[in-house]
Amino acid sequence: MSIFLTVPMRADNFCSSDPRINLDYDDELLRRAEIGGGETIRFWESPTYFIVLGRTCKEEDDVDLEAAHKDAVPVLRRCSGGGTVLQGPGCLNFSLILSKKARPELDSISASYRYILDRVMAALRGLGVDGAFRPICDLVVADFEQKFSGNAQRRGRHYILHHGTILYAFDLTLISRYLKIPPKMPEYRLLRPHAAFVTNIPVDPLEVRRKITENFT
Repeated sequence: MSIFLTVPMRADNFCSSDPRINLDYDDELLRRAEIGGGETIRFWESPTYFIVLGRTCKEEDDVDLEAAHKDAVPVLRRCSGGGTVLQGPGCLNFSLILSKKARPELDSISASYRYILDRVMAALRGLGVDGAFRPICDLVVADFEQKFSGNAQRRGRHYILHHGTILYAFDLTLISRYLKIPPKMPEYRLLRPHAAFVTNIPVDPLEVRRKITENFT
Protein backbone atom coordinates (compact mmCIF):
# COMPACT_ATOMS: atom_id res chain seq x y z
CA MET A 1 0.00 0.00 0.00
CA SER A 2 1.28 3.46 -0.84
CA ILE A 3 1.98 5.67 2.16
CA PHE A 4 0.25 8.45 0.22
CA LEU A 5 -3.13 6.71 0.15
CA THR A 6 -5.65 8.85 1.99
CA VAL A 7 -7.08 7.05 5.02
CA PRO A 8 -9.49 8.32 7.69
CA MET A 9 -8.01 10.28 10.57
CA ARG A 10 -7.46 8.15 13.64
CA ALA A 11 -8.24 9.33 17.17
CA ASP A 12 -5.52 8.29 19.63
CA ASN A 13 -6.60 8.32 23.28
CA PHE A 14 -3.21 7.62 24.84
CA CYS A 15 -2.43 9.91 27.79
CA SER A 16 0.28 9.44 30.40
CA SER A 17 0.57 11.14 33.79
CA ASP A 18 4.21 11.86 32.85
CA PRO A 19 4.56 14.88 30.52
CA ARG A 20 7.86 13.53 29.18
CA ILE A 21 6.09 10.45 27.88
CA ASN A 22 3.33 12.54 26.32
CA LEU A 23 5.83 14.70 24.44
CA ASP A 24 7.78 11.65 23.25
CA TYR A 25 4.58 9.96 22.15
CA ASP A 26 3.74 12.82 19.79
CA ASP A 27 7.18 12.40 18.21
CA GLU A 28 6.42 8.72 17.76
CA LEU A 29 3.08 9.45 16.09
CA LEU A 30 4.85 11.61 13.51
CA ARG A 31 7.45 8.90 12.94
CA ARG A 32 4.71 6.31 12.38
CA ALA A 33 2.87 8.59 9.97
CA GLU A 34 5.97 9.05 7.84
CA ILE A 35 6.17 5.27 7.32
CA GLY A 36 2.47 4.85 6.54
CA GLY A 37 0.58 5.42 9.79
CA GLY A 38 -1.76 8.09 8.45
CA GLU A 39 -3.36 11.10 10.13
CA THR A 40 -4.01 11.20 13.87
CA ILE A 41 -5.73 13.51 16.35
CA ARG A 42 -4.89 13.27 20.04
CA PHE A 43 -5.78 15.21 23.20
CA TRP A 44 -3.98 15.10 26.51
CA GLU A 45 -3.64 17.06 29.74
CA SER A 46 -0.98 16.89 32.43
CA PRO A 47 -2.08 16.43 36.07
CA THR A 48 1.13 18.16 37.18
CA TYR A 49 2.84 21.41 36.20
CA PHE A 50 5.80 21.48 33.85
CA ILE A 51 7.61 23.97 31.65
CA VAL A 52 8.21 23.08 28.02
CA LEU A 53 10.69 24.87 25.78
CA GLY A 54 10.24 25.21 22.04
CA ARG A 55 12.84 23.47 19.92
CA THR A 56 15.25 26.43 19.81
CA CYS A 57 14.34 28.24 23.05
CA LYS A 58 16.94 28.83 25.78
CA GLU A 59 15.88 28.14 29.35
CA GLU A 60 18.04 30.94 30.73
CA ASP A 61 16.14 33.42 28.55
CA ASP A 62 12.65 32.18 29.30
CA VAL A 63 12.53 30.44 32.68
CA ASP A 64 12.92 31.57 36.27
CA LEU A 65 15.08 28.57 37.04
CA GLU A 66 15.35 29.35 40.75
CA ALA A 67 11.56 29.22 41.18
CA ALA A 68 11.22 26.13 38.99
CA HIS A 69 13.91 24.23 40.89
CA LYS A 70 12.54 25.32 44.26
CA ASP A 71 9.08 23.99 43.37
CA ALA A 72 10.40 20.90 41.52
CA VAL A 73 8.72 21.96 38.27
CA PRO A 74 10.52 20.13 35.45
CA VAL A 75 11.83 21.99 32.43
CA LEU A 76 11.37 19.90 29.28
CA ARG A 77 11.76 20.45 25.54
CA ARG A 78 9.43 19.55 22.69
CA CYS A 79 10.36 18.78 19.11
CA SER A 80 8.23 21.59 17.62
CA GLY A 81 9.03 25.29 17.43
CA GLY A 82 7.22 28.11 19.17
CA GLY A 83 7.84 29.66 22.56
CA THR A 84 8.25 28.43 26.11
CA VAL A 85 5.05 27.71 28.03
CA LEU A 86 3.88 26.48 31.41
CA GLN A 87 1.44 23.58 31.32
CA GLY A 88 -0.57 21.58 33.83
CA PRO A 89 -4.15 21.08 35.02
CA GLY A 90 -6.60 23.22 33.06
CA CYS A 91 -4.43 23.32 29.92
CA LEU A 92 -5.74 21.02 27.18
CA ASN A 93 -3.24 19.86 24.57
CA PHE A 94 -4.27 18.85 21.07
CA SER A 95 -1.86 17.11 18.72
CA LEU A 96 -2.56 16.76 15.01
CA ILE A 97 -0.64 14.58 12.58
CA LEU A 98 -1.73 15.86 9.16
CA SER A 99 -0.87 14.81 5.62
CA LYS A 100 0.66 17.40 3.31
CA LYS A 101 -0.61 15.47 0.28
CA ALA A 102 -4.19 15.21 1.52
CA ARG A 103 -4.19 18.84 2.70
CA PRO A 104 -2.22 21.02 0.24
CA GLU A 105 -2.92 24.06 2.46
CA LEU A 106 -0.17 22.73 4.74
CA ASP A 107 2.64 23.34 2.23
CA SER A 108 3.26 26.87 3.54
CA ILE A 109 3.94 27.36 7.25
CA SER A 110 1.87 30.54 7.51
CA ALA A 111 -0.97 29.07 5.45
CA SER A 112 -0.93 25.88 7.50
CA TYR A 113 -1.43 27.78 10.75
CA ARG A 114 -4.35 29.65 9.23
CA TYR A 115 -5.85 26.42 7.85
CA ILE A 116 -5.60 24.56 11.17
CA LEU A 117 -6.55 27.40 13.49
CA ASP A 118 -9.54 28.44 11.38
CA ARG A 119 -10.92 24.97 12.09
CA VAL A 120 -10.13 25.19 15.77
CA MET A 121 -11.84 28.60 15.97
CA ALA A 122 -14.89 27.25 14.17
CA ALA A 123 -15.10 24.47 16.74
CA LEU A 124 -14.86 26.92 19.62
CA ARG A 125 -17.46 29.26 18.13
CA GLY A 126 -19.85 26.35 18.39
CA LEU A 127 -19.20 26.48 22.14
CA GLY A 128 -19.80 30.22 22.41
CA VAL A 129 -16.19 31.43 22.23
CA ASP A 130 -15.59 34.58 20.17
CA GLY A 131 -12.01 33.84 19.18
CA ALA A 132 -9.68 35.37 16.61
CA PHE A 133 -6.47 34.29 14.90
CA ARG A 134 -3.32 36.34 15.48
CA PRO A 135 -0.26 35.54 13.35
CA ILE A 136 1.72 33.64 13.41
CA CYS A 137 0.17 30.98 15.61
CA ASP A 138 -2.04 32.33 18.43
CA LEU A 139 -5.75 32.36 19.21
CA VAL A 140 -7.13 35.18 21.32
CA VAL A 141 -10.41 36.31 22.85
CA ALA A 142 -11.45 38.85 20.24
CA ASP A 143 -12.73 41.62 22.50
CA PHE A 144 -9.65 41.80 24.73
CA GLU A 145 -6.84 40.45 22.55
CA GLN A 146 -5.95 37.98 25.32
CA LYS A 147 -4.27 34.76 24.30
CA PHE A 148 -5.80 31.40 25.21
CA SER A 149 -4.13 29.14 22.65
CA GLY A 150 -0.52 28.81 21.55
CA ASN A 151 0.59 26.57 18.69
CA ALA A 152 3.74 25.13 17.17
CA GLN A 153 4.75 22.70 14.44
CA ARG A 154 7.32 20.14 13.45
CA ARG A 155 7.30 19.49 9.73
CA GLY A 156 8.23 16.09 8.34
CA ARG A 157 8.65 15.08 4.73
CA HIS A 158 5.05 13.96 4.17
CA TYR A 159 3.28 14.93 7.40
CA ILE A 160 3.32 17.69 9.98
CA LEU A 161 2.94 17.48 13.74
CA HIS A 162 0.89 20.40 15.05
CA HIS A 163 0.98 21.10 18.78
CA GLY A 164 -1.76 23.29 20.26
CA THR A 165 -2.92 24.28 23.73
CA ILE A 166 -6.21 25.64 25.03
CA LEU A 167 -6.41 27.24 28.46
CA TYR A 168 -9.77 26.63 30.08
CA ALA A 169 -9.18 26.36 33.85
CA PHE A 170 -5.48 27.05 34.28
CA ASP A 171 -3.92 28.78 37.30
CA LEU A 172 -2.72 31.84 35.38
CA THR A 173 -0.89 33.29 38.39
CA LEU A 174 1.77 30.58 38.05
CA ILE A 175 2.89 31.78 34.63
CA SER A 176 4.52 34.89 36.08
CA ARG A 177 6.15 32.82 38.80
CA TYR A 178 7.97 30.48 36.44
CA LEU A 179 8.32 32.28 33.11
CA LYS A 180 10.19 35.46 32.27
CA ILE A 181 8.84 37.94 29.76
CA PRO A 182 9.99 36.46 26.44
CA PRO A 183 12.70 38.31 24.50
CA LYS A 184 10.53 38.18 21.36
CA MET A 185 6.84 39.07 21.52
CA PRO A 186 4.10 39.36 18.89
CA GLU A 187 3.18 42.93 18.07
CA TYR A 188 -0.40 42.54 19.28
CA ARG A 189 0.83 41.72 22.81
CA LEU A 190 1.72 45.43 23.26
CA LEU A 191 4.39 44.55 25.85
CA ARG A 192 1.74 43.35 28.31
CA PRO A 193 2.87 41.20 31.27
CA HIS A 194 1.69 37.59 31.44
CA ALA A 195 -1.22 38.39 33.78
CA ALA A 196 -2.71 40.90 31.34
CA PHE A 197 -1.95 38.92 28.19
CA VAL A 198 -3.13 35.35 28.87
CA THR A 199 -6.61 34.13 29.78
CA ASN A 200 -8.82 31.06 30.15
CA ILE A 201 -11.92 30.47 28.07
CA PRO A 202 -15.11 29.08 29.69
CA VAL A 203 -15.48 25.74 27.92
CA ASP A 204 -15.98 22.09 28.79
CA PRO A 205 -12.82 20.24 27.67
CA LEU A 206 -14.84 17.19 26.63
CA GLU A 207 -16.91 19.37 24.33
CA VAL A 208 -13.75 20.99 22.96
CA ARG A 209 -12.39 17.56 22.10
CA ARG A 210 -15.61 16.58 20.37
CA LYS A 211 -15.95 19.78 18.36
CA ILE A 212 -12.32 19.93 17.20
CA THR A 213 -12.40 16.26 16.21
CA GLU A 214 -15.53 16.89 14.13
CA ASN A 215 -13.80 19.74 12.30
CA PHE A 216 -10.83 17.63 11.22
CA THR A 217 -12.48 14.31 10.37
